[in-house]
Amino acid sequence: MTGRNTTQASAGELLELVRRGRATTRGALQQATGLSRATVGQRLDRLFRAGWLREGAGGPVDSPLGGRPAITLEFDAEHAVVLAADLDTRHARAAVLSLSGEILAEHGGTLVIEDGPELVLGELGRWFAELLQKAGHGAGEVCGIGLAVPGPVDIDTGRVVQPPMMPGWDGYDLRGRMAQAFTEHTGAGPVPVLVDNDANLMAYGEQRSGHYGCSAFVLVKVSTGIGAGVVVGGSVYRGVDGGAGDIGHIRVPEGADALCRCGSYGCLAAVASGGAVARRLAEAGVPAASGSDVRELLAAGHPEAVALAREAGRRVGEVLATVVTLLNPGVLMMAGDLAGTPFLTGVRELLYERALPRSTARLDIVTSRLGERAGLVGAGALVVEHLYAPERVEERLQALGV
Repeated sequence: MTGRNTTQASAGELLELVRRGRATTRGALQQATGLSRATVGQRLDRLFRAGWLREGAGGPVDSPLGGRPAITLEFDAEHAVVLAADLDTRHARAAVLSLSGEILAEHGGTLVIEDGPELVLGELGRWFAELLQKAGHGAGEVCGIGLAVPGPVDIDTGRVVQPPMMPGWDGYDLRGRMAQAFTEHTGAGPVPVLVDNDANLMAYGEQRSGHYGCSAFVLVKVSTGIGAGVVVGGSVYRGVDGGAGDIGHIRVPEGADALCRCGSYGCLAAVASGGAVARRLAEAGVPAASGSDVRELLAAGHPEAVALAREAGRRVGEVLATVVTLLNPGVLMMAGDLAGTPFLTGVRELLYERALPRSTARLDIVTSRLGERAGLVGAGALVVEHLYAPERVEERLQALGV
């Protein structure tokens, strides 16, 4: 911001500098923005009155001539909480998180996506009310709700678009219903609700938590279906209408006769997802109905499950060879029900065989660090980054009257 007109560096931009650790004293903010000491003080005062900033310990002395240590400024991550939920086809997780991403209380249980948005989101509202009580926070402390769903999402409207695995959800007003359910079960006023694809939010949570320096990060979730999340330059890449990363519906030669849930034949998800592996195990007489059943069989070392998971990994690896060549990521992370050693072995075999050596020379292929919490952490981060973006800070400060 150096060299900008001093009237343009807003309170929101000062908060951004502090949150990112780029300028954490009054003197550093003056240098970064070109604002006068008095103007910096006035704008910081608004942030203090909102409860968003606090003073920390003394930092380095601002002046080369010495003097008292400068008081550091910190984003107060305890002034509010975020609610987050991660929906799968037959299971969901919900949590209360601090603004720094710490999970304060969480719950997982059965929620069947095919029961429809009215029932599922209503039940989430009940979960959220119970979790707030468990975490010791009031509903009035909630600043927003993040929701991860297993389908493509139009980020501008928060509505899912033709989701193969979410019958009855296409075009539904998820934001409105989720806000309504929150109010119904807590008595609090409506709060902002943000919705995104589950693989996107898992990728966002994992990249921010463990691979922050990676400028091109890809996460592939292989559970009942298959999807990918891509984080480039610290931001989720969604494509023009939220359809980026939907690799489960790329056609593969081996699946010519396999019917996918989207209605087409030959999709990758129809032959290599957790659901597809479960179906093949069931045909062989092994009790399995879903990706989670396959995960349990893999954990027990079931030989046929291990062999099919490795085969599924090879099929996914063949598609990922193109993905890696196109995006040239630094990290490729495998997550979901199948993301264990057999599946990863299969992915590596085909990926290194088919991709150009240059594309894989600096590539780390890893498994999920956050596990089942990745979507929750990503959903929470999505809300925080939205609400504390510089332009939105100004709107919120005005609404608070500070």
